[in-house]
Amino acid sequence: MTGNGAWRLWSILAVMAAAIVISGASLAQMPQGAVANGGESESDSEEREWFPLDTLNDGLDATPDAVRRDTPRESIRSFQQLTDQEEYISAAHVLNLSELDAAEQSQRGAELARQLAEILRRGEWLDVSDLPGRQDAAIEDPSGQHPQAGEPRRNLELASLEAKGDTYDIRLARYRVDEEDPIWLITPDSVASIPMLYEEYGPSLLEAYIPERFKTSFGRLQIWEWIAIPVFLMLIGLVGWGVYGLVGLLSQWFPNGVPSIFASRIRGPMAFLIMAFVAQSLLDYVVSFTAVATTFIRILLIIMIAWGVGTIALRLVDTILLKVTRRMVGEIDDTKPKDERKLLTTLYAVRRIIILITVAAVSVYVLSQIPLFETLGMSLLASASVLAVLVGIAGQAVLGNILSSFQLSLAKPIRIGDLVMFEGQWCYVEGIFYTFIRLRSWDERRLIVPVTYFVSKPFENLSVKSAKMYRTLELVVHLSADTQVIREKFLEYAKEEDNVVEHHRLCCYVTGQSERAQTISCYLMASDPFAGWVAEMNIRERLMAFIRDNHPEWWPREVVVLSQHDITKGDEPQVRPPSGVESRGGEASE
Repeated sequence: MTGNGAWRLWSILAVMAAAIVISGASLAQMPQGAVANGGESESDSEEREWFPLDTLNDGLDATPDAVRRDTPRESIRSFQQLTDQEEYISAAHVLNLSELDAAEQSQRGAELARQLAEILRRGEWLDVSDLPGRQDAAIEDPSGQHPQAGEPRRNLELASLEAKGDTYDIRLARYRVDEEDPIWLITPDSVASIPMLYEEYGPSLLEAYIPERFKTSFGRLQIWEWIAIPVFLMLIGLVGWGVYGLVGLLSQWFPNGVPSIFASRIRGPMAFLIMAFVAQSLLDYVVSFTAVATTFIRILLIIMIAWGVGTIALRLVDTILLKVTRRMVGEIDDTKPKDERKLLTTLYAVRRIIILITVAAVSVYVLSQIPLFETLGMSLLASASVLAVLVGIAGQAVLGNILSSFQLSLAKPIRIGDLVMFEGQWCYVEGIFYTFIRLRSWDERRLIVPVTYFVSKPFENLSVKSAKMYRTLELVVHLSADTQVIREKFLEYAKEEDNVVEHHRLCCYVTGQSERAQTISCYLMASDPFAGWVAEMNIRERLMAFIRDNHPEWWPREVVVLSQHDITKGDEPQVRPPSGVESRGGEASE
């Protein structure tokens, strides 16, 4: 080994020895209990599971045995059981009263426990079974999809309530005093907001006059609530019935036209709106029920308000559409210009778009206002693909009809008022809806045809360009009939018909001939198909009357051959005796 190589080797060994000495000194200076993973001590890890305290509720007596606070579920269940038994001093042990002086913790704690019990009973439907039953409140998710699964928690939300425009949370937190076992208590911030929430969710003025014996719990409600809720609903129903009748009277007082029609169409939605507003006012200022009943009633009121507002908006659109239809289009048929029928079809398409937007907006509003769906959000998102498949399979026919109706409204192969020949029937298109088309036949019958079935069948649109239509009139007459005379009479009669237009296009020709008769076809242009049919019938009747009265010999007739004589060959006529008559030729010759 060379000298330079040996020197480099000894240098590397010296550096490694120095590094080992320095790292050992550093490890010796680390506090006991430190961990190599990030340098986090055991005490720091434990403090993530609870809040350390030096003292807790010094002004209260010793904790009764009935108070269990090891888990969130046990803590709130003990609180509810004690407050139901009116043992508010014992229930105060579930509150963290550190913000109060020790001298007033006993008296104020009992009062705050009573107020909190009323708030939890009336403010929000709280199911104790939904609270964690583990001491560390860790989320149990066997699938492992929850991002916080298995991690301990030291702070939980019980309820989120609004009062005077602000939001207040009632939370549970895990505390540990010295070396005692950790316990779950209502946080000091939540305790401080109890008086404010009690003013909002406390007993109503009406309850001050209810005897105490009726305030005993019976199931999830108190006895007086089982009596008051039916009376409350009956009163709201009477209000709605009165509003329904009043709006009906107003619709009769309004002048005929749009105001009267609109008022008559919003009787039901307006009644539901007023019912919802009156019920909401009573719940806010007169009477308050437990959270179970209040949650159900408020959800019902939200649905009523959303449905009422959405329906009134749709009725307004329908009324405006009706006014436009009457003013610009009139009777739904193909006598109106093409542009007006196209406008009406577009208005119906706009109506369907407005309905979709309204339904979507109402659904989003209802779902956003109902707290129940907040907990279902993740589940709905997780099962979105499954729901999409199920909806696609179950609603394939409905969705197909809806898409086809939009296709008809945009492409406009037919329009409202068009005359179509569908499956051999003359029909006017009276309406294009989401899932079906309503057709009016010539005899005033209504055909309801699914949209997908209609577009899958060939049909003839007699109004695609204009309502004018050629009609063909045929007469079968004898070969001896004078065609020119019949032509002149046809032109005369056609020009006298009001529904026959473009007289320069009238024509009459012989279009067929046989050994017995000839076929004369007359062509005319009518203003619309039905008027053309009427004009054709009138002219045929007049031509038949003319021939019958003046030239009855022109009618075709059967030819019976009585002789085999052919005048072109100069043969002698030979008369054939009628069939069935016995020939006497022999006797005559004799």
